Amino acid sequence: MPTLDLAIIAAYFAGTILLGAWFSRRQKDLKYYFVSGRDLPWWVIMASIVSTETSAVTFISVPGYAFSTDYTFLQLPMGYIVGRLVVSVIFVPAYFRGEVLTVYQLLEGRFGGTVKQLASGLFLVTRTLSDGFRLFATALVLAALFVAMPGVRSAVEAMVPASDPANALLVAAVVALGLAMIVYTFLGGMTALIWTDVIQLAIYLIGALASAFILWQEIPGGWNEITRLATAGHKLRVFDFTLDLTRGYTFWSGVIGGAFLTTATHGTDQFMVQRYLCSDSERSARKALLVSGVFVFVQFALFLVIGTLLYVFYTAHAPGELASLTIDGRVASDRVFPQFIVTHLPAGLMGLVVAAILAAAMSSSLNASAAAALTDFYQPLTGGTRGERHYLNVSRLFTIVFGLLQILVGLAAIQISRRIVDEVLGIASFTNGVILGVFLLGTFTVIVGRRGAFVGMALGAFVMLAVRVLTAVNWQWYVLIGSMATLAAGVAVSRIVGERARESGAA
Repeated sequence: MPTLDLAIIAAYFAGTILLGAWFSRRQKDLKYYFVSGRDLPWWVIMASIVSTETSAVTFISVPGYAFSTDYTFLQLPMGYIVGRLVVSVIFVPAYFRGEVLTVYQLLEGRFGGTVKQLASGLFLVTRTLSDGFRLFATALVLAALFVAMPGVRSAVEAMVPASDPANALLVAAVVALGLAMIVYTFLGGMTALIWTDVIQLAIYLIGALASAFILWQEIPGGWNEITRLATAGHKLRVFDFTLDLTRGYTFWSGVIGGAFLTTATHGTDQFMVQRYLCSDSERSARKALLVSGVFVFVQFALFLVIGTLLYVFYTAHAPGELASLTIDGRVASDRVFPQFIVTHLPAGLMGLVVAAILAAAMSSSLNASAAAALTDFYQPLTGGTRGERHYLNVSRLFTIVFGLLQILVGLAAIQISRRIVDEVLGIASFTNGVILGVFLLGTFTVIVGRRGAFVGMALGAFVMLAVRVLTAVNWQWYVLIGSMATLAAGVAVSRIVGERARESGAA
């Protein structure tokens, strides 16, 4: 890899750390550490939401999806837009009724502390696992860079003994990325995270647009040739109206399943909701959320177009270059875009695009996890009697703890993961439905109390375990199934025991 590219990547990492150090001056209390003083404009929150939704998995796998199939992936972000409308109407107003630091505090007034802690605990476990896999996915890219640097490769292999040198490089990459996230999150808190998200969004969009332009220039015949070959290869289909619960990326699983998935992730997941809490008003939060849906749709469309351009370029004009990516007679689609980046992008731009891939994975959840651990567990345990400085120091300690846990999950993923996208999205969807279900119980029922909510969540989790183990239902239906199972079980239990809901508030 040329020195210029390595310098760009190194500058990105150094800049991220320095940004965290710059914003560390503001971190004097929990309000600034967790919700950035609640003074950020809507467009900054919007950019952070979009960046948070985009990972290295997205940047690499969505073009790979279009390369191997078509544009049916776009049916999923259609559901994302529907889900955002639901969240903006039902949940966003509740976030601004009080000075909450985590979304799970809303459950306490309705169902009590036990249900709040159960929901928050599910978030912490799920987020640690899924982001550990995302860390591993990004480490694959960084490990490829280590291969290009003989001195670094030799040093890594000496420090991390392994029977397989590639594993040693992956271990080093996971640790390096994890430590970088810990440092800038520890120093700068939520403010550093959000402004880093803004920078990351700009970087990876510039990288994606530049890659698309170069691909288009490399294809003889231009746009006419692209559309001809893409049409002949059946690569331009958008809609699939097949009604089959075992298939993903159909119209029904995309629009319905995607809507429920987004209602859960953007309405009841601390990782995303914490960004709205940083807005200067409820109106700004709504605007940021709704505009982000359109932005994400356009962004995914761009990634899919890149996949089509890759298909035309490699299958018609450079087929021999895919030989190294062929496994059991099939091209490993997730590796096609990285292959093009390494072999065809000019010096400087290659470093920018690699930095973009790394940037897409650096939207850390560590601050959100620390907020949930402190507010939902540690403060109740201490009765809220400790000083602000004590709680701020404990928050930073939690940031380190969850960062180390994500590193451990990333290291474990080296040995167990073969299908990264399915692992990441499947883990998140498994528990998001249960958490959404308890919020729906608090919002739309008046008879359900603490016991109904608690049992509903337990039965919802049991149903999801059965669905995951005993059926072939696609992960895009998990949130719908989990939320409806939790809702139905909670209502049924409350009716059976004659339970009355708490009168002190509503979720």
